[in-house]
Amino acid sequence: MTEYQIGEWDLSELAKNPKSPKFQKQIQELEKQARKFEKIKSKLDPKIPSKKFRDILHEVEEISEMMNKIGGYASLSYSSDTQSDEATSLLTKMSKLGSEISNKILFFDLWWKTQVDEKNAKRLMKDAGELTEYLSHKRLFAKYALSEPEERIINTLDVTGISALVRLYDKITNSYEYQMKIGKKTKTMTREELTNYIRSTNPKIRETAYKTILTKYTENKGVVGEIYQNIVLNWRDEGIEIRGYKSPISMRNIGNDVDDKTIESLLSTCRKNSPIFQKFFAQKAKMLKMKKLRRYDLYAPAAANIKEKNYPYNKSVKLVFESLGKFSETLEGFARKVFNENHIDSSVRQGKRDGAFCSTLTPKITPYVLVNFTGKSRDVFTLAHELGHAVHSQAAQNRSILVQDPPLPLAETASTFSELLLYDNLSDKISDNEKKIMLAEKIDDLYATILRQSFFTIFEVDAHEQIGKGTTVEGISKTYLQNLKEQFGNSVVLSEDFAIEWSCIPHFYHTPFYCYAYSFGNLLALSLFQRYKKEGKDFVPSYISILAAGGSTKPEKLLSEYGFDIRSPKFWQEGFDYVNEQVKSLSSLN
Repeated sequence: MTEYQIGEWDLSELAKNPKSPKFQKQIQELEKQARKFEKIKSKLDPKIPSKKFRDILHEVEEISEMMNKIGGYASLSYSSDTQSDEATSLLTKMSKLGSEISNKILFFDLWWKTQVDEKNAKRLMKDAGELTEYLSHKRLFAKYALSEPEERIINTLDVTGISALVRLYDKITNSYEYQMKIGKKTKTMTREELTNYIRSTNPKIRETAYKTILTKYTENKGVVGEIYQNIVLNWRDEGIEIRGYKSPISMRNIGNDVDDKTIESLLSTCRKNSPIFQKFFAQKAKMLKMKKLRRYDLYAPAAANIKEKNYPYNKSVKLVFESLGKFSETLEGFARKVFNENHIDSSVRQGKRDGAFCSTLTPKITPYVLVNFTGKSRDVFTLAHELGHAVHSQAAQNRSILVQDPPLPLAETASTFSELLLYDNLSDKISDNEKKIMLAEKIDDLYATILRQSFFTIFEVDAHEQIGKGTTVEGISKTYLQNLKEQFGNSVVLSEDFAIEWSCIPHFYHTPFYCYAYSFGNLLALSLFQRYKKEGKDFVPSYISILAAGGSTKPEKLLSEYGFDIRSPKFWQEGFDYVNEQVKSLSSLN
């Protein structure tokens, strides 16, 4: 019987030795393909025959696969040892190569978006098979595209405009040093190190950690606030005034290939269901023997007095396989493939990247998974989560590389679903005390990934509107505090210092309106899981087909084929009904 051991991955399928002539040959072959592709430019014509158009798309696929293989090797090598000069140098070199290759083939993308008339576009898409939606989505942007000289001006100005503002925000906030007293010693820390203390079992330490972060941002609110105001105004000026989008959030929705109505429905349902989490916060206060949670206590471990169980790696891997296998042997087979081909890096070591991820490079190569396994129950769920991503990719492995990946809002479907299967499987095997810890942690995560993210987006909608009308940094903070009050109701004691928390959220600066993708993905998985509970094994083929679609179909259209109307609040409510049941279960264990 196979014993699974903690270890490092094997990247030899991508490249055996980056210094070898063979690796250099891979690079030369890629550059040769890109140069050959450039020659197509002079032959492009909207009246191009369908077969010729499909041949060009195949060449784009080939170049993408070659680049992903080489670039993927560099990226994964660096993740497994960020301190290696060799890996760092290779990553820099491959990033530069990737940029050069992208620039060489960019003309085709621009031609398709802006120079092919509607009649010829329809004719060419009709024969494009699984790439129809991909091509159609690209055409959507044509409506908002400007002339080539105007686009060039915007690209040029972005480098010293919005991109420079984002870099400035990162440079300022990443240079912050935080000093916090722990016992008799005062420690100097980064924000990453300090954030660990917000999960401390000691309430005083939690409060001090939060205050240390928030004080630093309050001291700098004039600068980081003005950066945010200018990013928002830039987003608004370019998107609405120049390109003609309907609203600031519409720009993100179109990029995510979802309708405005779908996102309005998602956010209004989240807003309506905040009392479910308010009930949970009241229960958590009881578990922590507190009258009421303060905002500082939100992520406190709910089981400070119960010893947490340790999970050996071999047992954890088999638990995840078993959970997937009970649902579908096909999906279990996909997860096993990651281990059989040694595409997993699980050990904790100096220099290795923190956290966890799943990397899909091409449809022909089994995904690579990185985790840092320490044996906590959270690590077992992380393993299930990342293997869920790997399962999603493999379900769509017969797709073109251009549409294998699902659009952002669908990207968390299989990962969250795999965690739900694991939780379902474990619930029957653990004591009530263990179940209590696991359930409280799980609801904590559901709050952080669903409600918190949706309220972030609701805040952004308000902030973009108010900044457009000339509000101040104080005005933005007032709006944020109001947002928190609505979210927590009377379940949490909220102090005024959290009014500045919005300026600590990098997503608001880097990628406006990104956060709702978390709410979308997690609620979608919960709704699908609810259907599975009702329909049993009959649901399995539908679920696998949804994963197998990858990014080949628009989310609304894909899900409507299986009876899910994601434009309707009723659909999103199913996810919250599941959360409500979990909160009731926790109540019965207390």
